[in-house]
Amino acid sequence: MSDHRLPRTTLVLGGTRSGKSAHAEGLLSGIPALYLATGQALDGEMAERIDHHRRRRGANWSTLEEPLDLPDALDRVVRPDRPVLVDCLTMWISNLMHAGRDVERAAAQLCEVLAEPLGPVVLVSNEVGLGLVPDTRLSREFRDHQGLVNQQVAAIARRVVFVAAGLPLVLKDVS
Repeated sequence: MSDHRLPRTTLVLGGTRSGKSAHAEGLLSGIPALYLATGQALDGEMAERIDHHRRRRGANWSTLEEPLDLPDALDRVVRPDRPVLVDCLTMWISNLMHAGRDVERAAAQLCEVLAEPLGPVVLVSNEVGLGLVPDTRLSREFRDHQGLVNQQVAAIARRVVFVAAGLPLVLKDVS
């Protein structure tokens, strides 16, 4: 798919290991794109996940790591001739909470940037509201923030895709 057919903003949702990142990357296959990574290798398991994503992407990708200041980073790097893939909003929200940042304010800033991006942006996010109610307050706050951010970004996005078992289901397409 060439970038001229990508809507300005695409949100790809799914559960853990659903294939959402691979699907999002596939939307940009063959196009020189920027991978804006929010994950941090704070332990060995996360380092392995990050390495797996890097190997899968291949040579067409440049990578920028930005665990906290996603809206500012997007504002700086989005341009018409190079799509940006943000992977993922879930890690970003977790990072914000861990750092004591105001998630609602950061989400509002992200939505401002996504309202009129200068080029195509594909965002990946976990759908965390389909399972059990978490048993700790922090976990419930995270789930609530995640659900609200997903709703806010989906409202702005021109295309929203839900991926389950590696299969994409288009929920919204107004491109």
